[in-house]
Amino acid sequence: MRSYSARRRFFPVVALALAAFALPQPAVRAQAEDWRVAWNRPAEPFRIVDNVYYVGVANVTSILITTPQGHILLDGGFPESAPLIAAAIAKLGFRIEDVKVLLSSHAHADHAGGLAELKRLSGASLYAGAADVPLLAAGGKGDFRWGDSMLFPPVVADVAVEDGATVELGGVTLVAHHTPGHTRGNLTWMLRVQDGGRVLDVVIAGSMSAPGYTLSGPGQSYPGIDADYAKSLALLRTLPCDVFLALHGHEFALNAKRERLAAGATENPFVDPTGYREWLNRSEAALAAQKK
Repeated sequence: MRSYSARRRFFPVVALALAAFALPQPAVRAQAEDWRVAWNRPAEPFRIVDNVYYVGVANVTSILITTPQGHILLDGGFPESAPLIAAAIAKLGFRIEDVKVLLSSHAHADHAGGLAELKRLSGASLYAGAADVPLLAAGGKGDFRWGDSMLFPPVVADVAVEDGATVELGGVTLVAHHTPGHTRGNLTWMLRVQDGGRVLDVVIAGSMSAPGYTLSGPGQSYPGIDADYAKSLALLRTLPCDVFLALHGHEFALNAKRERLAAGATENPFVDPTGYREWLNRSEAALAAQKK
């Protein structure tokens, strides 16, 4: 491994929303903006487990991982999410200026849109999947699926992350797994935490949806995309997972689990290896159906 130091229903709805977002007609644009506003509503930040916190918006995940030597922030939501994420970090008692590492899951506007502003506010180094680095620098321009219709402020990655690379800060080590398909550089991130004397594996799963993509035949969205998804799913099935997190709240029952946690659940509801396997099964079934 290379080491870098401190530097289910909802699938059709998501596909429809993203497809609508890409079209210019006024009525469709209004529908898309309604979807975008709903996903970007402010959400109450909270501790998930140990030093791992949710600081994202209503349906787009951002994760803060705190350490004594500074903090790690994964994903920046939409461009308009950046001030909401910074405010969520402050509400938890932390400072955006203490974020030393920014991690990217993939180069789409709803996850990478706020990275440029968050990088400016924090001065952090940005780590991104090597195959997504050019797309981040282009602000989403030339995306194999969306063309120039889902643009975001361009951002330069400081480190191009390869499969198996590690990022270390303040005693925390994250491992990057290259899970291409959704984008060519799509990453799944893993770390270990402590909870009540137990060591838990946390998986922040990269997106496995393919909204409007062509997965087979001569018109594939990009050559080999089907094989990439198959390889990514196979890899994800090998990962040990106790705490399952994903990039959209609906994928890992964020709201229901947050409510149970706030109500004083005896067992942390985010410890959900079964939910992880069920998500993988749903993702695989949706991709298979899409090829028919």
